[in-house]
Amino acid sequence: MPPRTSVPPIRRRPLVVTGDDDLLDDLLRLAAAGGTEVELATDPAAARTRWLPAPLVLLGADQAQPCLRARLPHRPRLVLVGRTDQLDPGWQIAELVGAEHVATLPAAEPWLVDQFAEQGQDRPGGAGARIVALLGGRGGAGASVLAGGLAVTAARARLRTLLVDADPLGGGLDLVLGWEQLEGLRWPSLTGADGRVDAPALVQALPSRGDLVVLSWDRGDLLALPAAAMAATVDAARRGRDFVVVDLPRQLDDAAVIALQAADQAFVVVPAELRATAAAARVVAAAAPHCAALSVVVRGPAPGHLRATEVARALGLPLAGTLRPEPGLCRGLERGEAPAAAGKGPLAALCQRIVTDLTGLPATGAA
Repeated sequence: MPPRTSVPPIRRRPLVVTGDDDLLDDLLRLAAAGGTEVELATDPAAARTRWLPAPLVLLGADQAQPCLRARLPHRPRLVLVGRTDQLDPGWQIAELVGAEHVATLPAAEPWLVDQFAEQGQDRPGGAGARIVALLGGRGGAGASVLAGGLAVTAARARLRTLLVDADPLGGGLDLVLGWEQLEGLRWPSLTGADGRVDAPALVQALPSRGDLVVLSWDRGDLLALPAAAMAATVDAARRGRDFVVVDLPRQLDDAAVIALQAADQAFVVVPAELRATAAAARVVAAAAPHCAALSVVVRGPAPGHLRATEVARALGLPLAGTLRPEPGLCRGLERGEAPAAAGKGPLAALCQRIVTDLTGLPATGAA
């Protein structure tokens, strides 16, 4: 039986960030009145990995300055909450941390109950898009090709899919798909994005074919990807797409960390070689603190007969799957053919299983 990658359906809970016991008691009472449970972080260190994935964040006034000093990224649906004597009358701190609302207790209690109640409803789409992140265990491991194959496969299953290229040095995922001639915005046009991005407008502006939309790089000057731009993009993608694939750099910058923290599942692609496994161990050590659901995909051939299970054991990760050599895939990529587009071969089979396991939907259908 092939290894499974199943991830149970995720119901993300609102995050409360406060070390004030009295404020926490009030917010727990209001959350109960709204019919939902919350997650708790007492300080920025405890909040960091849940800051972006949470559908709603209630930031206590006692932790506003610490979060500002910790440089947590701006995010939508952030509410600064406290009592009158705790909040700056001019609300300057709210603007600095990027809060959309300021809730002053007890006057704002009914409004907060409504916000919690909205999170507790069983809405279609639940927690929004499933987000998958890909990392190469070493250079040339094949993570970008797997990312492209997953995006193509999800789109074939009629999932509204976004493929995000988060690696400025990767050469551009539009080239992997053979889309370099398609019109649409690339990252350099979006690096000023901050706060909330309109999801339909973003999708309409990017290169697309059918249900697949791609956010990649151009061939211009090398630019750093701001963390705020990635945060805004991930938020828009979760709201406006069904399936999101993010190709990450091996050396994680702030933007890559944000994408990894938002991912429901991440895969490290590792060639079946001893040296590649050693290099991948460093990548895993850097990625693991930011994503609990981390698995390995092992790519053949294995010149030294290193088994996929041995690679996974050495990295301390679950084995999500293997990829046998596929000479026709390399030839197709050189001709501008998108990976897994025909729905046949080892790559397509692995992508179909991953998409099915993550979404519960059969990864079939015409492109």
